[in-house]
Amino acid sequence: MKNTTPIIPVSEPECQVKSWKNLLKNAITTTDALLAAVDLQANQLGYEITEDSGFSLRVPQPYIDKIKSGDPLDPLLLQVLTQKQELEEVTGYNRDPLQENNNQTPGLLHKYQGRVLLILASACAVNCRYCFRRHFPYQDQMASGDQLSQSLQYIAADTSISEVILSGGDPLMVSDRALVSLFDRLDAIPHLKRVRIHSRLPVVIPQRLTPTFVDRLSSSRLTTSMVLHINHANEIDKLLIEHLAPLRLAGIQLLNQSVLLKQVNDNLPTLKALSESLFDAGILPYYLHLLDKVAGAAHFDVSTQQAVALIQSLREQLPGYLIPRLAVEEAGKPSKTVIA
Repeated sequence: MKNTTPIIPVSEPECQVKSWKNLLKNAITTTDALLAAVDLQANQLGYEITEDSGFSLRVPQPYIDKIKSGDPLDPLLLQVLTQKQELEEVTGYNRDPLQENNNQTPGLLHKYQGRVLLILASACAVNCRYCFRRHFPYQDQMASGDQLSQSLQYIAADTSISEVILSGGDPLMVSDRALVSLFDRLDAIPHLKRVRIHSRLPVVIPQRLTPTFVDRLSSSRLTTSMVLHINHANEIDKLLIEHLAPLRLAGIQLLNQSVLLKQVNDNLPTLKALSESLFDAGILPYYLHLLDKVAGAAHFDVSTQQAVALIQSLREQLPGYLIPRLAVEEAGKPSKTVIA
């Protein structure tokens, strides 16, 4: 029988967790509410929006607080507001651009040598309109309950696996209690060396980085890193920096990956400001990804030629350690393809 235990427990004793869950629960989920929150009306946008894109809108208040009121082209707003262009069918864009829907162990992806990815959650705190998993069948491909136990057995049986990557959805949608339990089980697998957490949740709800969570990461025998997903310097505010500080003090390596997005960060001043703001916050620029060609996101695409030119210009203005690797992920390839 399939395990029906909810991935996020209904009750949680820690007040800090209740705080982030309340922010998540009260996230805006309609275009009218989002536009009202940023002092805009639909006739001021210059582009058409829709409530029915097949991929719901969700934006928590801490992220809305970073959006510039009255600006229809604010780069943060463009990442989360559902546009009618998402309904257009574009040649070369499909529902599963990385061919992830056919893995043999539900909730576990073993694409690269020595590394596996656990899909811990079926949702994110914010629904980014360019998400490459916006059509992903999470109901069949999530590591929870019995599926999680099977995935951990798979990892324990394969001594070539040295790193586990926690992903989703967003893995930090899972409760602290569930994450503590998972780390206990991962710590017990002797050939594991590293855990990597890929998350955008701290960017949209910084309160998610609770003391319980940070303490468990710092006490793990595994070397732990967190890869944040920040596309624009305006996503880095005082609240985020304050909540990242305990992770840095605990020795957790903070990295960032961005997606190159049209009208959001596809120019030199914006990318330069992003790298500098990341480093000021203690985060190392890691990857700048070309857009995965997922259906509904074609309007964000930036050409490879333009992307390479941007990286070359960035190298002329910043030291090497502030230059992210320009990369693309291609289905069936044994690793990401680094372009520049």
